[in-house]
Amino acid sequence: MQAATKPSVAHEPAAHAERASSPPPAPGGSPVVQPGWLRVTHWINVLAVLVMITSGWRIYNASPLFDFRFANGITLGGWLGGALRWHFAAMWLLAANGLVYLLLNLASGRMARRFFPLSVKGILHDAFAALRGRLAHADPRHYNYVQRAAYLFAVLDLMLLIASGLAIWKPVQLGWLCDLFGGFQGARWVHFLAMSGLVAFIVVHVVMVALVPRTLRTMITGR
Repeated sequence: MQAATKPSVAHEPAAHAERASSPPPAPGGSPVVQPGWLRVTHWINVLAVLVMITSGWRIYNASPLFDFRFANGITLGGWLGGALRWHFAAMWLLAANGLVYLLLNLASGRMARRFFPLSVKGILHDAFAALRGRLAHADPRHYNYVQRAAYLFAVLDLMLLIASGLAIWKPVQLGWLCDLFGGFQGARWVHFLAMSGLVAFIVVHVVMVALVPRTLRTMITGR
């Protein structure tokens, strides 16, 4: 989620600290922006999330929370049983891939460098700067405060989706988890709202990538 506009000098100490701890440029090439493990986990995550969302919409249609259903053409599975199979298959892929992503982020120190420090003041400052067209992104290795908040939200939202999904899947065996969400129906509400938040993030993320195409290149080639 990025904006390529006029330079901003805000938060320079944090930016300098991150650039100083970023991987050095490869010999004879441009600096590495996204390491290989991150690119692999990112695209696996894209596949798993796409399958889970579209199959989840088909599952939702079998017992909707609201007075609407998702069009069959944008759902996956064909029927409830088929959708459940796709959903459970993608669930394990998402959980395993997410665990690898989280552990590697923590072990490499990337999460600390890219997502923090984070403050409400910084988020508001960068959000207003973006609205005025004054938020820079000269170095793709550096996340501004809005990006940090958005990506951290996505990570936490996926964790909430997995937890609420497990509560829906095994409400008896994982009764304690189901109780944390206020029961089976409460877990369904949380799951739906978390899914909606993730879809909103994806829409904004794709729009930002379309506005700054080089970010797609870095997620494919690493540079």
